[in-house]
Amino acid sequence: MKLDLLLLADTHLPKRAKDLPAQVWDAVAEADVVVHAGDWVEEHLLDELEQRSRRLVGVWGNNDGPALRARLPEVARVELAGVRLAVVHETGDAKGREKRCQEAYGDVDVLVFGHSHIPWDTTTASGLRLLNPGSPTDRRRQPHCTYLTCRAVDGRLDDVELHRLPPRAR
Repeated sequence: MKLDLLLLADTHLPKRAKDLPAQVWDAVAEADVVVHAGDWVEEHLLDELEQRSRRLVGVWGNNDGPALRARLPEVARVELAGVRLAVVHETGDAKGREKRCQEAYGDVDVLVFGHSHIPWDTTTASGLRLLNPGSPTDRRRQPHCTYLTCRAVDGRLDDVELHRLPPRAR
């Protein structure tokens, strides 16, 4: 079995943008599963992704208020095509991240996280893959807004690709 995944985080709608870029909506339409690692800000995007995606896995972030926290968990755990995946918004400082995450999420194959807006792709000594898709709407100190796509196939994660979005017209 194989599943195409779209990984998002830190969309901050409508604070940082009015909507997701068209390229991201195209990726939503192509994905079997959309994973969102928090900081939605308002419920509108959650509603829209629930309607437009085949399957949605999401968590709340530090900028998400009571309404989103009532609808989403702090940590989500799912198995997708044999890949054990956890999703959380915040993992703390980059220094020591691998060790902390390995201790807290050693029972999964992949941890998707957000918060920093900085794309991240590393693997711990025990084999835990850590992925942060960055943000498709708020690049902060990064040269581009970003998101990730990948494929879960028979218990492994393949074709992990960081997508850089063109600058938005101001």
